[in-house]
Amino acid sequence: MTRFLLIAAMFAACSSAAAASCPGNADALGTERVMTVDVATTPRVGRKHFPVTLPLAAKEVVLTFDDGPWPGTTDQILDALRKECVKATFFMLGRSAASWPAIAKRVADAGHTVGHHTYSHPLLRFMSEKSAEAEIDRGIAAIEAAAGHPGNVAAFFRFPGFASSPALLALAEKRGMVVFGADAWASDWNPMSADQQLRLILERIEASHGGIVLFHDTKKQTAAMLPGFLRALKHRGFRVVHVVPAAGKRSVADLLRRSW
Repeated sequence: MTRFLLIAAMFAACSSAAAASCPGNADALGTERVMTVDVATTPRVGRKHFPVTLPLAAKEVVLTFDDGPWPGTTDQILDALRKECVKATFFMLGRSAASWPAIAKRVADAGHTVGHHTYSHPLLRFMSEKSAEAEIDRGIAAIEAAAGHPGNVAAFFRFPGFASSPALLALAEKRGMVVFGADAWASDWNPMSADQQLRLILERIEASHGGIVLFHDTKKQTAAMLPGFLRALKHRGFRVVHVVPAAGKRSVADLLRRSW
């Protein structure tokens, strides 16, 4: 019991410190801590797809967004995250980053982690390995160019449609890329109101006790729902963890120079 109280006090202190450091919002959700993710220890994470996930405590969440950047919705999401001083991970499409580089750079410049989601969102397991490699590399190049400089981009990857294969997973690990699945998602690819989506994702993260949460920053309902979701996380005692690549590891630019 004493140990539980000490842990609870530690988390409360972290949350208070995060909120206190958020300009203009003393009651902000904040980002509780930063977690380094290294392919050597966690090459694949997310229990919806793999046996293990990130080493998170109960009620810790990692917020992730796929398919952007997108005009309007990504900007709204960035505004909501900034207001609450929350950091997230954006798994971008290369074609979207190339189309709207200013938004991609805004994501990176705000201190969010930028990951990869291919160039044009094909289901890679139905392609040849050579074609899949070319699709991934094209996405890496476009995203890195849009984000502004190599330090903005992490060697994190999410398969479109979670359509991986053993061979592609092994190749991603060989190239030093951490593959992200998810522990809970909002199903925001389905039409629903922002209120419906909010209720759904809160039910799911309560059931999963936190974890890696998947949204799409291309969806209007997600952008509209996010401010209420962040406030609900605060009121329900959830805490946000920001994932970043291990320091000193091979840069994403180097990934383009490595053979599969």
